[in-house]
Order: sequence, then structure tokens, then C-alpha cells
Amino acid sequence: MTTTSESGSRTSEPGTQHRTRFFDHRIPSLYAGRYRIDNQQVLKDVDDADHIIEATPQPFDVVQPRFSVDPVGINARFPVPDAVGTYSQTLAHINLDVPGLPWNRPLGPDQVPAVPWMALLVFREDELPEDCDAVGLVKTGTVDQLLDGAIGPGKPPAIPAGSMRPDEYNEQCATVLVPAEVFDAVKPLPAEMGYLAHLREGGRPDANLTGSDPEPDEKELNAVLVANRFPAAAGGRHVAHLVSLEGFDQYLTPSPSAPTEGVRLVSLTCWSFTTEADSGVGFGDLSQNLATADGITPRPGDELRLCAPALTPPDPSGPQQEVLERMRSGAVALPQRLETGERTLAFYRGPLTARPAQTLPPPAAPRLNSPGEALIYLQQYGVFDTAYAAAFTAGRTLALADAEFRTALLEFRSAARSAVRRVAGHPELSARSATGLSARQLTAPLAFEAFDRLLTEREGTRLTQAVNQAGPQLRAGLRRTGSVRVRRAPADARTVLAQPGVAHLLTQAAGDELTKVTAWLDALRRLERLNLSHLIPMASMLPAESIRFAYLDDGWVRAAVDGALSVGVGHALDADLNILATSGGPVPACAVLVNSSLVPNWPKTIITAWAGRRVVEPVRDVIFGTDIRMLLYPEVIDRFELAEPPRGLCFGLSDIGTIELRKITADEDGGIGFPLGEFPDLDPSPSATPDGRFARFLRPGDHDVLNVDGPGDSLITALSAAHNPPLQGSQRITSAQFALQMIDAPQAQTFTRP
Repeated sequence: MTTTSESGSRTSEPGTQHRTRFFDHRIPSLYAGRYRIDNQQVLKDVDDADHIIEATPQPFDVVQPRFSVDPVGINARFPVPDAVGTYSQTLAHINLDVPGLPWNRPLGPDQVPAVPWMALLVFREDELPEDCDAVGLVKTGTVDQLLDGAIGPGKPPAIPAGSMRPDEYNEQCATVLVPAEVFDAVKPLPAEMGYLAHLREGGRPDANLTGSDPEPDEKELNAVLVANRFPAAAGGRHVAHLVSLEGFDQYLTPSPSAPTEGVRLVSLTCWSFTTEADSGVGFGDLSQNLATADGITPRPGDELRLCAPALTPPDPSGPQQEVLERMRSGAVALPQRLETGERTLAFYRGPLTARPAQTLPPPAAPRLNSPGEALIYLQQYGVFDTAYAAAFTAGRTLALADAEFRTALLEFRSAARSAVRRVAGHPELSARSATGLSARQLTAPLAFEAFDRLLTEREGTRLTQAVNQAGPQLRAGLRRTGSVRVRRAPADARTVLAQPGVAHLLTQAAGDELTKVTAWLDALRRLERLNLSHLIPMASMLPAESIRFAYLDDGWVRAAVDGALSVGVGHALDADLNILATSGGPVPACAVLVNSSLVPNWPKTIITAWAGRRVVEPVRDVIFGTDIRMLLYPEVIDRFELAEPPRGLCFGLSDIGTIELRKITADEDGGIGFPLGEFPDLDPSPSATPDGRFARFLRPGDHDVLNVDGPGDSLITALSAAHNPPLQGSQRITSAQFALQMIDAPQAQTFTRP
């Protein structure tokens, strides 16, 4: 039986090119052990009597690891050795390169073949007498000493002497003493051991949803054993032992049955790790809190828009309604001091709006020349809307504060001004401006331009003719020949600037200085020059542990650009030349702002945005301070996802105290592994803490041992019921399907625009 984990379950990168499949077990054709082939022949005598001829017995051994495993054969362990982290909701696991190792010998004479003979046990500090600090101390000796009880106290395994090879007695083995009460608390039942071991295959994605499930790739198969115990929520040191339970099957019963002196288990391998105290707040908790108020109910749209909260009167008046509408669009009321000295209130809004900004009426001039031109007076209420005026002032202030930009702006205007005046002062250039002027003709000295004409006109014959005639003309006393040209009056510079094609030539004439100016202004369009107070004028618009979505008002950004270009304008021509610098990149369309401890604590959070089915990349991703992150997108997005950074495949609970139910069969609604929601169902009651939701599946006592398939409310029974259908009647999920359910995939939270 095979199950497949697809990319639909709480993954962070859609379309990931990877496939993981789980298989229940690998039962060998012949268990490890000692065997003998007996052969006999029966001959019939003439009197019909049987004569039996016995052949010489042929003994042979099937040799497999028994009292130790090769460290090279350990593919991975989680948590990794000596790791420090929050693992109180994680089940440790070990990955072995030999896929059939856990099933290569029977646990006991009466056990079913699917039950492995080894298990992964997790112990805490002060639980193992010989390793009180849980650092992985073991006692070593020969197998002969182990079976004779000479290594130390504790019941040794009851292994039949007939199953032992002579050379096995001299092998070295590591052992650990487990007290009776600890062993009875953490021991897995044989039925549970089958669920806590499975095969895993990882490899390229292939046609695993078409009904033609390929055979497993032997090179990609690994055996995985999962612990049945969660580390302590209070934190501390833990040690994980992969132990052999061969010879202890009589003690693996639901009731306490361990010998009073404890048991001495063979430790095939061990490692230690430290779990930190669980604060109860993880990636899943924080991201879910951004989207919901109680863990279940999605936050209303108004709580996700960038606007200040406002109390709505039961029956708002006209002025009150005006205030509410402006605040819902992202504006705030701030104190204002008029030029006359009067104090009043005015509306202010930055470039980010909670709603799409209204289209501004066509201006009387193509640009703003002062902040006063951008003031909006609400005559009915006697107050101003200062959003665009403040934008102009902000842009001008930023430009004045940047000496490099000021220098580039003035030099750009100087070069463009000289070029346009040359065109205006030389009618022959003005006449050709729309048909064939080059940037060099506008910037080089006029003598250079005349010599260029002498070289190019009439295919160079004018230069040859002038050289040939120069000597005779000088001897004859002739200084100049040719017709007298009638000089035309110079044209107006502003009129020349309006001619087609001139603006393009002037941008070439301005050269690198214009490039510096436009690059600076493009950064301003991406809001790179603005501080957080320009973007969020009131802290309540983006409180702690919140996410807000906003549109960008390109009118506000244009006003800021006009303010920056107003620096150093001495006359009308300078103002006209500013238009050459306004042909930069577009203004972003929308923004997402996150104010959360997710920002500093999960710096590698995977953020993905979509417009329809297309992934949209941000044009800017910036962090303000430590907790605020802003992303700007070139178009309005439909979906936004925060996903926990990948951490490898592990098993356990999510941050919100649940597991993610996943499909165990493929159909038209999704493949195997497709998410079906949280399990157990989220409960909004006050007592529904993460521990409370899953505590029903823990064994009694304060040991945090999972009741996989024991007496009482077992997890296998509940999961089987949750999958019925497609399971029928009393049918139960398999170990591969159980592994699929217990995967603790990276958490993800998605926001969708209505």
C-alpha cells in the first residue's frame, strides 16, 4: 500500500519539484536467524516397504544487524544531535539507509510480521539512572555479558540460545538501564510499533496521480522509526535511544508489567538534544492571529485595511459621516497651523490608502510648483485635506537634504538648458530639430558642428573643393567666398522645447546627470526615501501583531516627485525642463505591511503573492526597525501567503496544537496528501488550548506519551473515523497513511482578496 505527499498541504512554494511516498513495511522473505536444510529420500522395496535415506543436514545463517547498527547506515535524525530549539510538539525520528532493517527479525514468537523489533524511545533528565543528565551515556560490554546480567542491573533480553550464532556472543554492545515505572510509561505496544515505523521514498515527481503508481525506487528507500513521546513543554535535555525490544515482548502489554529491577535494553544508537521552554507562541500561532481573532473566525476586511480604527456613532451626522469615510480610506485628522497663525484640524493621508484613491481632476498645469497648489479645501466643513500638499513638501525636503541629488539635478538642468538655447539661438538647428539633430550637435562647440557638416555634405566633396581652392583664393586676396546667408531671428526656448523630438534629444544631451536624477526619483516612487511616519501617520493603523493591505495613490507620489523637482527652479524654462525627468518607472499598485514578531524571529519566512494564477514578485521588500515589514507590488494582488521556512520532514503537532488531516486516496478534488483541514477540529471555547485539543490522545500520566493504538481514546481510531469514507466500516488506516497524517509540514497562512 502506498501513500503520497503532494504539494497541497501547508507548503510554502507552489509547484515544488519533489515527491515523497510512504510504504507500510518491508517483510523479508526469510527472517534473520539460524536455519537448517534437511533432506531425505524414500525408496520402495520389492515388498513395498519404505527405506528412508537421511541426507546430511545443511545449516546456514541469515545474518543481519542485531546488537548494533553501522553509524554509516543512519541517514538522518530529527532533532539533529545536540540541537537546541522548541521541540515540545515534535516527535523525534530516525532515518535508516537499510529499508528492511526494522522488520528483518520478529519481535517475538507470537508477533505478527508487520511489527518491527526495534523502537525509538525518548527519555528526559533524571529518568535514566545511568544517564541522569540525558547526554547519551551508555554501558558497554559483550553480548555474552549482557545475556548473563554482568553489564549491570536490569532484566536482560530473553533471547533463545538457539537463535544466537557463536560469534555473536563476543560482539560489543551498548546498553541502557530503564527503570520499571519509566519503561511502563513510555513503552510502545506491539500494535503501536507497527504504526511508528514505515518506509519513505523521496525522488522526482512522476505520474503518481494517474493511477499508474510506479514501483518504489530502491535507491531512494529508507526506513523511518518515529518516537511515541513528545519532549517536555517546560524544556530541558532529552536523549533518544533506538533500542532493540527483542526478548522483551512479554512486557509490552497495556498494563504495568516490567520487572521491578527494570530492563536493560540494547541501545543501537542514541543522541541527545535540548528543547527550550515552549512559550505557546510559534509561527502558526502568530500567522493565524494575523488572520483570525479567535483562531477560527476570519478577521473582517476592515481590520485588514490600512486605516485608523474609529467608533461609528449610531446615527452619524453629515460631518461625522465625512470624517468616517475619510478615515476608512486611510486618512487621519491631525492638528494644523495656518499661515495666519490659526490652529485647526486637517486631514492627512500618506501614499498608502485603504481604498483605491479617487482619480484627480485634470490640473491646470502639468506639474505642481508649490504645496499651496496641492491643498484641497473642503469648503462645506471649513477644513483642508493636506495629503498632496504634504507629499509635495516631503519630496522637496528629501531633495534638499540630498546634496548628491541636488548637484545632479542642477547639472542636468544646466546641460539641457544650454542645449535648448542653442537650438533656439541658431535657426538652422531649430529647423532641423524635428528631422535629424543629434545630441552631439546640441552639446559640442559650433565649430565642431560646422566641420562635421563640411565632412558630410555632398559626400565630402565640399572639403576637397575648399582645400583645392584655398591657395588660389588667398593669393588673389580673397578671404571668403560663397553666398551671404540671411540670419533669422532666434526662436523662443520654451517654444522650441515643445517641438516634437526635441525633448528626446535633450535627455541625451543631459547624459549621466539625468540618469542619476531619474534613478533617485524612481526610488522615491518606490517610497524608498520616505520614513515610516509618512506612510503610517498613526500607530493604531498598524498595531502590534497585525497585517494590513493597502493601495498606492500615484497622485500622492506624483506630488512628491514634483516637490523634489521644484528644488533650484529659477525661471519658467527650468520648470519646463523638469518634465524630462518625470519619465521614470511606474508607481507600485499595492502594499502589504506586517507588524509582528514573525519578522525578526522568522527572517526567512517565504512570502508569495498571486494575481490570478501568476506569482507576482515585489518591487520592494523592506524592514522598518525590527518588527515591521513592507512589500510593494507592481499590480494589485489577489492572494498573499506567509509560509514557515522549510525545516525538513518531521512529525508532530502544529503550533496551534493540531495535525493536518490529509487525503489518503486520489480523486478529482485532489491527490493523496491533499489537505482536508485541522484535526481535531478547532474549538473556540476558552478551554481549547493547544494542549487541551490533543490531550485526549495522550496516555494518562504526565509523560506526554502518545496513545497511538492503546486502550481508551486512541489516535488511530479517531483518524480512521475521520477518513470514513473512503475507509469502510471498521477498516483502519495503515502505518503509511498514519505517517502521512503526522507530518508536521511548514505552517502557512493565506489571505485572499474578496
